[in-house]
Amino acid sequence: MEALLLILTTMLTITQALVDQIVAHARQDHPDEACGVVAGPEGTGRPERFIPMLNAARSPTFYEFDSGDLLKLYRELDDRDEEPVVIYHSHTATEAYPSRTDISYANEPGAHYVLVSTADADDAGPFQFRSFRILEGEVTEEEVTVVETY
Repeated sequence: MEALLLILTTMLTITQALVDQIVAHARQDHPDEACGVVAGPEGTGRPERFIPMLNAARSPTFYEFDSGDLLKLYRELDDRDEEPVVIYHSHTATEAYPSRTDISYANEPGAHYVLVSTADADDAGPFQFRSFRILEGEVTEEEVTVVETY
């Protein structure tokens, strides 16, 4: 448990290119919620590989990974010695904060849960980009540091 608490005190460091890809995906799928993963080398906590996923629910208020796509993703991550570092999705009509459903589905204790809100955005307008740790139903917002490269 101490190791998990230590994880919760860290911040998300992510490249501008990855932020841009996540935001572009959120805007592209609007008015439906977008979702995906950013994988990184196992044990590093460094997000590197952008993996947009299909929202199987095709809903403006809910996202769901397709079970077949998710199985394929985890096999690929395992083959590449990667892990999900960031799990992201968008909120299309509300702020970028985990809903009760988001919290109940959070099952990767080491992942950063990134939410992008496109509620007040247009193609060039503002957006919210926030990161959270979710462990055993507890939500902790964390600082996001955006860098050009690692």
